[in-house]
Amino acid sequence: MKARMEFGSDQWHKLLKDGAGELGVELNRSVSDRFAVHAEELLRWNRKTNLTRITDPDEVAIKHFLDAITPFSFIPKEAFVLDIGTGGGFPGIPLKILLPSISVLLIDAAQKRVSFLKYIIRMLKLDNIDALHIRAESLNKEGRMPDGGFDVVICRALTALDKYVRLAIPLIAKRGRIIALKGSGAEKEIEDFQESMKKPEYEDFFKNTKYTLDVKKIYLPFIGDERNIVIIDFKCLY
Repeated sequence: MKARMEFGSDQWHKLLKDGAGELGVELNRSVSDRFAVHAEELLRWNRKTNLTRITDPDEVAIKHFLDAITPFSFIPKEAFVLDIGTGGGFPGIPLKILLPSISVLLIDAAQKRVSFLKYIIRMLKLDNIDALHIRAESLNKEGRMPDGGFDVVICRALTALDKYVRLAIPLIAKRGRIIALKGSGAEKEIEDFQESMKKPEYEDFFKNTKYTLDVKKIYLPFIGDERNIVIIDFKCLY
C-alpha cells in the first residue's frame, strides 16, 4: 500500500515543485512549506467547517494548490486582486504567496469560511490581504472597493461565465482583467458569454469600453485534468 504523503515533507515539496515546473512556475521550498501550513489547517478546520471535499494530500497538492497557481503569469505585478467565492482561499492565497507584491481581497458568502481565511492569513503572516464575509454585489454599496476598482477579478468554479462576468464588470478598473478558471467544456460557456454581451443592457457600457478574450488550455500535472483559463481584458476608451 502506498504510504500517505505528509504535508511539508520532501515528497510534498517535490510533487509541488515538479508540478509547478510543468506549469512554467518556479516554486521554492519556502513557498511549498507555506502551502503545507495552509493545507494542514484547511483539513483541520474541515472537520467542523465545510471547506473542501478533497482530503488526500496528493490531491490537495494538485487539485487545490497547483490548480490555484495556473493563472500565475496572467496576474500583473502589484495588481489589486479580488477573489470571488474563494472558499478555502483558492486561488487567492496561493497566488499571494507566490506573488507577494499583489494585494488581495478574498470574499465568500459563508462566515465560517471567512473565519478560517482570516485565521490562515494571520498564521502565514501575509500582508496586504484580507477576507470579508460579503457578496460581490454589495462591495460597492458598502464602500469596500479600492479607488478605481480592482485590477483583476478572479474566481474558480463560481458560476456560469456569463453570470460571473456580469457580476464582475462593475468591480473592475477601467483597464481591468477578469479571469475565470474553468474545467473542460468551457466553449459553450464562452459562447453564452459572448451572446450575453450583445444584450441591450450592455449597449451603453460598450460605447466606451472594449474587451478582448483569450483562453489558455492546460492540463493539470500528473492527472491530466483539463483546465481552461479564460482571460477577459476590458479597456475604457475615455
